[in-house]
Amino acid sequence: MTPPITSIGLLDPDQVKSVLGAAVLAPSTRNTQPWRFRCTTAGIELHADPDRALPVADADQRELLLSCGAALFNLRTAIHALGAHPATTLLPRRDNPTLLAVVRPFAARKPDRRLVRLADAIPRRHTNRAPFEVAVIPDTVVAELRHAAEAEQAWLPRLDANQLNRLRDLVHKSHHAQVTDPAFLAEWRQWTARPRDSRDGIPDGMPSDDSDWISGDFGSPRRGLADDSDPLVVVVGSFEDKQADRIRAGQAMQRVLLTATAAGFDASFVSQPVEVPAVRAELRTLLGGGLWPQVVLRLGHGTPASWTPRRSLDDVLLEPDRLSA
Repeated sequence: MTPPITSIGLLDPDQVKSVLGAAVLAPSTRNTQPWRFRCTTAGIELHADPDRALPVADADQRELLLSCGAALFNLRTAIHALGAHPATTLLPRRDNPTLLAVVRPFAARKPDRRLVRLADAIPRRHTNRAPFEVAVIPDTVVAELRHAAEAEQAWLPRLDANQLNRLRDLVHKSHHAQVTDPAFLAEWRQWTARPRDSRDGIPDGMPSDDSDWISGDFGSPRRGLADDSDPLVVVVGSFEDKQADRIRAGQAMQRVLLTATAAGFDASFVSQPVEVPAVRAELRTLLGGGLWPQVVLRLGHGTPASWTPRRSLDDVLLEPDRLSA
């Protein structure tokens, strides 16, 4: 049974349900959906769900924090679109490590049309793992994507041709490291080819890759692709790599993804080179050594693709008295 939802600040119960519904549409690695929410009179809490961590692919829970950051951005943006200011505090309590943020919608704020546009894009955004068509992303859109990252205290370097070629080598290297690791393969299988009625993971029949941006035949679990498209490849990076930086980078990632969606473009993740620590260090050097790469994105026009399922509010809401306020 869903815990009772009451008004919080300027939001009535239906609006609280609406913004939580927007939050859970965020992307997550293997569609693990590693977040929980708790509604209190003081605000909406975002908690990490350690039971949904990936101890092999994401040993330091970096991608878990990115995913939760993406959910936080959806939550903030949906609240803003309703005319309330989503005052947000990151990591409010050291004695509660799963509590990542508290959002307090108590002050009125005239909605910014640019953020309303992103809120409208939340239900339309989804990861497209299909091959991308040849498409040129206008410089104006690239500038919007860069601004989106910077607005959330992150940076969006665009890879040039030489860096792109080197990145492809790093994808191959990290891919090989993962598929030759029995523990990685076991974890990968746990979250892919799930039953059709599963509300998490990757359902059977859907592409289970995080990215098809690999040429050549690699076999399971990475599906090879001879792709002649020329997608835009960008990196979301941060100057530091602490817990708060990763949450901010997740918010930046989601703002970039929603900006791309609003502009009519699809996106997928090139996750291999940031999941293997040694290769991630090489990618950082490739970017000049000043940024910590958090997310690599491929942007363009993809063929129609299925949507991954989401858990219900019953599954992601904590009881009001489960944790101290």
